[in-house]
Amino acid sequence: MSTAPPGPDVLHTGSGTGDTLAAEAVALDLAHAATDLRRRFDLPEDVVYLDGNSLGALPVGVAEAVTDAVRVQWGRDLVASWNTHGWWEAPTRVGDAIGRLVGAAPGQVVAGDSTTVRLHQALHAAAALRPGADVVVTDPGSFPTDLYVTRGVADQVGWDVVLADPDEVPRTLADLAATGRRVAVVSLSHVDYRTGRLWDLPGLTRAAHDAGALALWDLCHSAGAVPVDLDDHGVDLAVGCGYKYLNGGPGAPAYVYAAARHLPHVRNVVPGWHSHARPFAMAPDHEPADGAARLRIGTPPVLSLLALEAALRAFDGVPVEAVRARSLSLTRFLRRCVAALVPGAAFVSPDDDDRRGSQVGVRHPDAYGVVQALVARGVVGDFREPDVVRLGVAAPYLTHAEMLVAARELAAVLAAGEHLDERWSRRATVT
Repeated sequence: MSTAPPGPDVLHTGSGTGDTLAAEAVALDLAHAATDLRRRFDLPEDVVYLDGNSLGALPVGVAEAVTDAVRVQWGRDLVASWNTHGWWEAPTRVGDAIGRLVGAAPGQVVAGDSTTVRLHQALHAAAALRPGADVVVTDPGSFPTDLYVTRGVADQVGWDVVLADPDEVPRTLADLAATGRRVAVVSLSHVDYRTGRLWDLPGLTRAAHDAGALALWDLCHSAGAVPVDLDDHGVDLAVGCGYKYLNGGPGAPAYVYAAARHLPHVRNVVPGWHSHARPFAMAPDHEPADGAARLRIGTPPVLSLLALEAALRAFDGVPVEAVRARSLSLTRFLRRCVAALVPGAAFVSPDDDDRRGSQVGVRHPDAYGVVQALVARGVVGDFREPDVVRLGVAAPYLTHAEMLVAARELAAVLAAGEHLDERWSRRATVT
């Protein structure tokens, strides 16, 4: 397990600029020592992991929690564990733990299933809450699954899909209103998955409400990295995954949020027996449970839920606002290092702190090769079409020293032409 940032010998770049940056990295890491949670994660040695926005690192305690769930709860206590170990309550219990990170009071979040399923639920819930409305507004730059699901639900409920860049949403809503169109929901991602652009959740939520529409947010790239404050900003519905900044592991359960004011009226489009008010009555007709439990479906993935629950403990005692402050310092410093060591670097992520999530993206025509060459050097980022080197910054377990290492290795890859190696001419299935 790696518990310390690279030492001065690793940071030394052999140039005045590099030495200045190295000294700054040391000073920044000292200044942010209180939010260095690296010891709470089991990270491999000699790897700078900049892909936590795709798959979060393994928190300490998760392996033990899963072992206990398998060996003791399942292996010894068997079916009694639904009661004695709280398996039945896990979706809402874990939902409340996620709620604490996204600014949702207890009883409004339920965990389980995938983001795809949860978005499908949320959009159908919006349709039922806004009967007669016939438009959904969404971002053409959304993650493809969001667009697929939105178009699928639109076909099912009779909506027209109107595409608008988030900056253009207020004007689009005004134009639609001027023609007499009723918008059911504005569905957006809080952070652009390619560029790391952080959209104005409070302002866009208000704009949706001013137009009589609901606001639905995808939090996959912000939960655990950026304060969301769902309740404070009056968000209606939200979804997100558990495996990125929440560090719940590959395929970790997703979650759905419905504001308390809507829950009594929310319709679950996939009402399984776990969402029944009296599930063990085995009644032939569905009677929705109270609260967020009405958005449960069927039997949840218990082992994955318990792994996610253990992973969320990595945030204990550290408010998201403190994580955000560390993230901004790290991404700001990473941009400075790349700009200094890779002259002419074409950033796609915003320079403005208020508009940047927790990643730094750089465009390059051979971006896939750049990413693979970096991985070979121990700096793990990822590639996004068409030409983005995406460097995700999971603030709890990264340091400013590592930001400099990543920038130095990027400069070395480009200087040596390692990104042009023929090994990278064929792409792996997962990029």
